[in-house]
Amino acid sequence: MHTNAPDSENFRDQIATADKFGRRIWVYPIKPKGDLYRWRTIVSWFLLALLFSGPFIKIGGYPILQLNIIERQFYLFGLVFWPQDLHLFVLATITMAVFVVLFTAVFGRLFCGWVCPQTIFLEMVFRKIERLLEGDGPKQKAFDRRAMSANKFFRKTLKHTIFLAISFLIGNTFLAYIIGSDQLLSIITDPPAQHLTGLSAMIIFTLIFYWIFAFFREQVCTLVCPYGRLQSVLLDNNSIVVAYDYNRGETRGPLERGGTFDERGDCIDCAACIKVCPTGIDIRNGTQLECINCTACIDACNRVMKKMSLPSGLIRYSSENRLSNKSKKLITGRVVIYSAVLSILLVIVTTLMASRSSVETTILRTPGQLYVQTDEGIVRNLYSMKIVNKSYDQLPIQLSLKHPEGSISIVGPKIVVPPGGMAEAAFFVDIDASKLFVTSSPIEIEISTNGELLETIRTSFNGPSGSTNTRDEK
Repeated sequence: MHTNAPDSENFRDQIATADKFGRRIWVYPIKPKGDLYRWRTIVSWFLLALLFSGPFIKIGGYPILQLNIIERQFYLFGLVFWPQDLHLFVLATITMAVFVVLFTAVFGRLFCGWVCPQTIFLEMVFRKIERLLEGDGPKQKAFDRRAMSANKFFRKTLKHTIFLAISFLIGNTFLAYIIGSDQLLSIITDPPAQHLTGLSAMIIFTLIFYWIFAFFREQVCTLVCPYGRLQSVLLDNNSIVVAYDYNRGETRGPLERGGTFDERGDCIDCAACIKVCPTGIDIRNGTQLECINCTACIDACNRVMKKMSLPSGLIRYSSENRLSNKSKKLITGRVVIYSAVLSILLVIVTTLMASRSSVETTILRTPGQLYVQTDEGIVRNLYSMKIVNKSYDQLPIQLSLKHPEGSISIVGPKIVVPPGGMAEAAFFVDIDASKLFVTSSPIEIEISTNGELLETIRTSFNGPSGSTNTRDEK
């Protein structure tokens, strides 16, 4: 918030990439150099390798991650989830949201600068190609302003051809996370007429990613992504962000010949931090929604400080309270509350995941059907059953009566549930009247496959109102 400008809040009246008339200001950032940029590069290459290999990594023959919205199948670390597991997805989404809130409250937008795919692709892939073909920031700007020539046409054409090719690769990878790598390979290798829908989706994804990384760029972070907008409510004075140490840097200005830093702040107003910023902001104005915490300004400032024989860290990861020497604590009451809520949600989600059955069965007495009592004293009830298979395997189902003693006879063929499918069946439950003591008795039915117990269902069994002889004998 500290600047030499007469009105220090003018910069908040408009975003850095648009003028007062709303026209786009194209950003030409200089390539960062420094320790943090090297670490970001290493992290980026690791995440890129993970991203592109993800659809092809399988556990037990099934994807490590696939969100097949079309067929309503979701794979996570080799486990399959179906629409019947919606409650797990809702809880997992809430848990992730709480984690984002907690992480942002403590570390600001660290995710945006180091892990976000938008930042990684733009800064570590597309801008690297652009710098290779058109030069670094100022050279790119001059190149764009130059009149069209054969050299410029060739370089621009080559750049956008490469951009399209990479966007095609990204679009295919994104599609693979939805339909699976096997289906994607079929779309690629089979005649186009056999997969018009998949081919159309591939083209659409390619064009969207090409437009984002070739033209829209940092506007995604500034105008579209809701995470940046949430900063104002998630950050507080204890949050760790990329910050300018105004106590040490002000009063800023160029160092005059023969001058010393004893007379002024360490910031020489060289604008190196602005020149490398991928969103075109001046970090010295304070925390801003455009800042993605990419640390480019830290590296740039540290290089200048080293040349001036001054300590590094004029721009660094810090908090407002640390800069003002009010407090250095990281754990606040809000962080404790968020952590407690997150811990509870994690326990709930973990417990539900661990206790999740491979089948989900619903058994109900058939509506409108009364019990039947035979001459031998056997009471019979008719039930209907729906069973959902959440596993990859075809499941032959066996039913048995756990309590009380009795028998079950299935109406029709044997019950076999296909992978990820559902089966319906009807069956009779026969119980000796001597085992019944009330009009509606609780019973337990075991659901098994190949001798393995899957789950036990409790329901009710209707019988004659008076088994008094049995009760008396007991």
